[in-house]
Amino acid sequence: MVDLVQAHPSGGYILDELHVGMAAEKTVHVTEERIRLFAEASDDFNPVHLDEAFAAKTAYRGRIAHGLLSAAFGSAVVGTILPGAGSIYISQTLAFHFPVRIGDTVRIIITVIELDQEGARAQLKCEGFVEDKLIMDGVAVVRVPRRRKPSAR
Repeated sequence: MVDLVQAHPSGGYILDELHVGMAAEKTVHVTEERIRLFAEASDDFNPVHLDEAFAAKTAYRGRIAHGLLSAAFGSAVVGTILPGAGSIYISQTLAFHFPVRIGDTVRIIITVIELDQEGARAQLKCEGFVEDKLIMDGVAVVRVPRRRKPSAR
């Protein structure tokens, strides 16, 4: 059973608050500016992402977004919703199935699939969709805080 959750009021869930089946989602519209900013941040100026004339001659017949841009949307869910603030990426597997284009809206779903209480880790299924088409998926392992820091008040 999937239990769709919102961000925790504290900013992040602690390990004891997580359970298998918890899920969170986010939708992000892919724009020209997002692709340009990602190229600048990652230093990936592959013309298949930035040059329509070049990209039109490829198998994609036009520009596509960086695959890792879509993966970064998943990172946003992990860092801000589930588990949220304080979680740290340990590893991530990814498979890309279809390209994402300017104007697409990517829906990311992150689902808790396993918990390791001893290691304070959660395994998360990561999926990205454009409309109902699976464009990427994988599994992330993240370290999750065991408790919240006391308030500074």
